[in-house]
Amino acid sequence: MARRVFTLAGVLATLALVALATLPVSSQGGRVPALVITAYNGGPPTNYKAPRTPWGDPDLQGVWSSDDTSGIPRERPADFGTRLYQTDEEFAARIKQVDEGVQRGLNAVGSFRGDYATRAFRQTSLIVDPPDGRMPAVTPQAELRRAPRDRGTFGEGPFDSVEDFTLYDRCITRGIVGSVLRVVYGNGNRIVQGPGVVAISYEMIHDTRVFYTDGRPHLTPNVRLYLGDSRARWEGDELVVETTNMTDRTSIGGNGNGLRHSDKMKITERFKRVAEDVLQYQFTVDDPVTYERPFTMSLPLTPLSGGVLLPYDCHEGNYAVRQSLGAERAEDRALADDLAKGIVRARRPVQNNVQGGGGGGRGAGAAAGRAAGAGRGADPENANP
Repeated sequence: MARRVFTLAGVLATLALVALATLPVSSQGGRVPALVITAYNGGPPTNYKAPRTPWGDPDLQGVWSSDDTSGIPRERPADFGTRLYQTDEEFAARIKQVDEGVQRGLNAVGSFRGDYATRAFRQTSLIVDPPDGRMPAVTPQAELRRAPRDRGTFGEGPFDSVEDFTLYDRCITRGIVGSVLRVVYGNGNRIVQGPGVVAISYEMIHDTRVFYTDGRPHLTPNVRLYLGDSRARWEGDELVVETTNMTDRTSIGGNGNGLRHSDKMKITERFKRVAEDVLQYQFTVDDPVTYERPFTMSLPLTPLSGGVLLPYDCHEGNYAVRQSLGAERAEDRALADDLAKGIVRARRPVQNNVQGGGGGGRGAGAAAGRAAGAGRGADPENANP
């Protein structure tokens, strides 16, 4: 009888683990949610077993992409409430949207063509926790840190030095989160492994992060890095990565734009191969200085079309900083010239690309700056969270 009781307890424990793997789990109190496998579209887990490397670790290697998350908003529209997955009717509309995107992509003409999704998923938002799929409020302390520099060339300036631009504008980094979230192109992520180590390289701005799984401790807190200090461990087939030691110079929005986080932020990432062609990726952001509670996003990564990260010559082709600063100085001169003529006018906004009036040059310069910025992968929908 006792054996039967223990067997039933084991079954119940297994069912609980399955539920944790497929449903959102609140991270209140700092607890990191279990992996939410959204690639299953709300259905039951499969019997897929991840392949193993020659040394026995789960094999995550490949070139993965977030392209197929097109159409999934980061924050859930209020109409969905706490519902993480679409109904059949809603999903059919998303499939149609993806199919139309494929046709637009195949028929596109010109030197610039964005990447597009080729398959659809039922997620109603990338945020899986809090349960309503919404970003938590920022703290009053974080509100005091807001500055025009958070938007860089997507904003209105002022542009008086390179410090007024984002690290993305400056071709330095998009940060951890901004390097994975989908934008109009450059969404590839290459993962390679060796005994005791996993590395991930991002296609845009070509950052590479190294995750040690050999148990070594974090660096001293005195060392601060744009992408932090990562340490990893295997939990069954999941790779769990904890990153600390970050600066307060990066953000967690699309392309790394948006309100900057604090240097107290900790990010916990989970990687699990859940099908031959799907790698589930999830991250939890815990920054009590910036956000009133932790939050978690989960998204399926699928194989990158072509399987190769394309070169990303960011510094070599980046004119956004120089042209934006040049346009601002041209406006300074135009204002002075107009004032000398007795003309008193307001400073033209940076995003005004219309030429004409008092000096006239700044509109063209600003337009050139916008064009240079857009060429690095600006995504009007997701650039400024």
